[in-house]
Amino acid sequence: MDFQLSDDQRALRSGMRDLLGGVFDRDRLRAAVERDGALDRSLWRELGAAGFFALRLPEEAGGVGLGLPEAVLLFEEAGRALLPGPLVATHLAAGLVKGAAEGEAVVTAVAGGLPVAHLAEADAVLVGAEPLTGEALTGEALRAFVAAARPVRSVDPLTPLHSAPADAERAPAVSERTRADAERAPAATERTPAHAGRFRIEAALLTAAEQLGSAARTTEAAVQHAGSREQFGSAVGAFQAVKHLCADMLARTEPARAAVYAAAVTGDPVEIAAAKLLADEAAVRNARDCLQIHGGMGFTWEADVHLHLKRAWLRAASWLTGADAEELLAADLGAAGRLPRSSAAYGRPVPEAGGGG
Repeated sequence: MDFQLSDDQRALRSGMRDLLGGVFDRDRLRAAVERDGALDRSLWRELGAAGFFALRLPEEAGGVGLGLPEAVLLFEEAGRALLPGPLVATHLAAGLVKGAAEGEAVVTAVAGGLPVAHLAEADAVLVGAEPLTGEALTGEALRAFVAAARPVRSVDPLTPLHSAPADAERAPAVSERTRADAERAPAATERTPAHAGRFRIEAALLTAAEQLGSAARTTEAAVQHAGSREQFGSAVGAFQAVKHLCADMLARTEPARAAVYAAAVTGDPVEIAAAKLLADEAAVRNARDCLQIHGGMGFTWEADVHLHLKRAWLRAASWLTGADAEELLAADLGAAGRLPRSSAAYGRPVPEAGGGG
């Protein structure tokens, strides 16, 4: 079995990196910060035209027909670029909400009791215990929902937040239109098995992919700065303490990459929980170390390091928090039961308590 990316997957990832480099460079990133995170609708449509949102829809439904592993590659690149907006919700709403697949509609979602991102700009909001089978709020219902929500301060200047109304998690009735649209949505497969909460589990995986991209980017930024910045007549990267920080950043990123890619192949909720834990840790700690390596200039508004750190904090609290992921992993370990009290690795069985010999 070959676990390396295929040529097509590499081309897909490279193409998305080139696209984002052209439509969302550093100048546009900084312009988005000055707009307080307000979405650029033309950028959203360009992403739609590139197939970012329709990637997993069947070709007969106007999509690209690819799977979760390919979606992870695109979201990894989005994380590298600090691309703003409710990317995960809009991607998962493709085929469910009109215009989402084409980038004509901005879709956000209510995730537990957490604040809702980009609510004021959304054309639809996914609510309910399982948004894939619920009704999206649009039109008058959406306007009433927004009116009842309250703006809250966001740690990330690129992600405006609102607190949702208290009954936001109540699942609305499933309409005939929603049933028809659901038939066009990405179906459960052997690699993405059907299970309760599939929407939130897949959202957690795509968020982990964004965290992975951010962790890789801050690693590269730290190494680049360490090689070019000089102190006492030498590049700061020549100092052992800085080398250790850079090595630790890489040592966090690569296991997270392996976990995220593997979880994308299996679609297993427990593996996705583990991947989210590793990716969250890599994104947050790498951004902190990158800031440390940049020294005093890393703390300034002009540097981009703080944007990665703030987004990493926000993503870590999204869809599947660290505490929830740990509970899921612990429950799975408990369900597995005790291991047999013998092991072929040691060549002989272990006698049961009270037995002879």
